[in-house]
Amino acid sequence: MTARGDTSGDIPGAIRGGWQRARSWGAANPWGVDIGIALLVQAAMTMPFVVPRPPELEPASWPAYGLTTLMVLPLVWRRRAPLAVLLAVLVASALYRLAVEGPGQPLPYTGLVVVYTIAALSPSWKRLTTAALLVVAVPVSVWLNTRSMRELTFSLFVFGAAYVFGRLQDARQREHRVEAERAAARERARIAREMHDILSHAVSLMVVQAEAGPVAVRAAPERAEAAFEAISATGRDAMAQLRQMLGVLREGSEGGTAPREPQPDLGGIAELVERVRVGGLTVTYATEGGVRSLPPATGASAYRIVQEALTNVVKHARARTAEVRLTHEEGVLRVTVTDDGRGPQAGSGGHGLVGIRERAAAHGGTAAMGPGPGGRGFEVRVQLPVPSTTGVRT
Repeated sequence: MTARGDTSGDIPGAIRGGWQRARSWGAANPWGVDIGIALLVQAAMTMPFVVPRPPELEPASWPAYGLTTLMVLPLVWRRRAPLAVLLAVLVASALYRLAVEGPGQPLPYTGLVVVYTIAALSPSWKRLTTAALLVVAVPVSVWLNTRSMRELTFSLFVFGAAYVFGRLQDARQREHRVEAERAAARERARIAREMHDILSHAVSLMVVQAEAGPVAVRAAPERAEAAFEAISATGRDAMAQLRQMLGVLREGSEGGTAPREPQPDLGGIAELVERVRVGGLTVTYATEGGVRSLPPATGASAYRIVQEALTNVVKHARARTAEVRLTHEEGVLRVTVTDDGRGPQAGSGGHGLVGIRERAAAHGGTAAMGPGPGGRGFEVRVQLPVPSTTGVRT
């Protein structure tokens, strides 16, 4: 059992959060990261100077330690001029071998950091130039030190490993960029669908009601008043939804958390049908089966699907009647919109029908469109999976 107040279960999340914050800080402060790496390398290269040397060897000198700093200092510019940094490191390493008496280093830290950086961040011609330099520099360094095949093999291995790790990091960053671009494309498509649904529905109803207004003024003034009220209500609803969406986008772009109003769901379909009915189309709305509570995303998509289907009826079908039917079954919600019109014609309704298919597919569902029962009118049939854990409303 976990003792009360024990927060050990939060440790992995805290570690992930700390790592994410560190990565974000590093991306925003590359100079700070490079200075930190240089300090770490300097600390590693200081260790052989701190450890006592065997009595038969001369004590390490301050000039030798100063040359280690000259080898490390160029790492601060490793991203901006990697080849120049590599040359500076090679020259300082040669001076350390030839001109001073200093302890050997377990690993060529500075060279490994530069090779990793070039492999991860530089174009191919810089990588090829680096490989050519190392083919010369590594054997020369081994010849000046131990002249052993063991050291040569080890040096080639560690530099090769640094290069491979750099290329793997580059591949990982490319994958992240591609995934970010795909996510951005999906989000743009989602926003486009939302904007299309909101504006297309509102404008279509307003146009139909506005065209009927002059006729109603002459024939039935009370109907004209209702039509103008419907135009006003439709416009206000569209403006409210657009304002909410733009507010979310604006807050998200500033890194904040936008206040989110409830998204439309099945409960708003009755009001949607009523607004369309005021425009002159006779619409019926019915539900079958035990009405289930849906996940918010599924409910919003079902609402938008009905909205877009009715918008197509108003804009293109020249229908007199339409029917909206929701059928709740175990594990599935069926949405059917049928009209007695002529169906979408060439060049009409394309984006809306595509949007319906995309919404259904986003939830793992299906969408089919075609002639209605008996070949008359047009029918949109959508199936949306519903998690079995959702409950039946009583």
